[in-house]
Amino acid sequence: MKGIMWAMLASTLWGISGTVMQFVSQNQAIPADWFLSVRTLSAGIILLIIGFIQQGTGIFKVWRSWKSVGQLVAYAVFGLMANMYTFYISIERGTAAAATILQYLSPLFIVLGTLAFKREWPLRTDMLAFGVSLLGVFLAITRGNIHELAIPTDALIWGILSGVTAALYVVLPRKIVAENSPIVILGWGTLIAGILFNSYHPLWVGAPTITPQLVVSIGAIVLIGTIGAFSALLHSLQFAPSAVVSIVDAVQPVVTFILSIIFLNLKVSAIEIIGSVLVVFAIYILQHYRSEPDLE
Repeated sequence: MKGIMWAMLASTLWGISGTVMQFVSQNQAIPADWFLSVRTLSAGIILLIIGFIQQGTGIFKVWRSWKSVGQLVAYAVFGLMANMYTFYISIERGTAAAATILQYLSPLFIVLGTLAFKREWPLRTDMLAFGVSLLGVFLAITRGNIHELAIPTDALIWGILSGVTAALYVVLPRKIVAENSPIVILGWGTLIAGILFNSYHPLWVGAPTITPQLVVSIGAIVLIGTIGAFSALLHSLQFAPSAVVSIVDAVQPVVTFILSIIFLNLKVSAIEIIGSVLVVFAIYILQHYRSEPDLE
């Protein structure tokens, strides 16, 4: 239950951030490379400062063994860095709705990975919750019209890759998060990603015109969508399995949907309401059946 609640918080924060990100990527035409360099480097520095205030030199514990260093770098490169890039490009070249749905394929990739590498079948309730929530996401985002998913081929490819990398950023840090503070792991991960992004495109090269609106937008994405969301997600992994955490990510598009109603005067249809209810029902399935001892 605690893991599900933290995962719901992470998904809610991503829903808020995703709304802002679409504004930045499309309305202000911010280059992806510059945006990602600023986002990851600033978030990494802020997180490590917070970690140092809390733990002092304990933030360097993860660097004391080659095994944990390898896990940290894998999480930074194939999880954080890859997911931020693929999701942003998918939104930039397609639509936020399509990118969200494609990224939500991550539970499927986690299940497939578990089958392939651990030979473990998922719980039937997990699969039921995934199916119900996926249907709910589809209805809430597309209003039941499959033609709304017509997007460019490159946006489709980037969206599928964002689903794969979303699965990786849930699975890869499990072991090191169990031994270290989630904030510290996220701090080092985003700092590594920030250094790599800046080695390719330094933040001082090709910077757009800095406006108060841009500063507030990027600040919201860094604080809410990076520091807040990823911290909550890593914390949830201490209490709930990876597959459960990834299924709860269905809250994200529903939050974006609600924000669009409030701030963008989106007209609501009955199908969209049904879709949102299905997502809530899927979370209830997880909460109810995962709390039963014989299903643990």
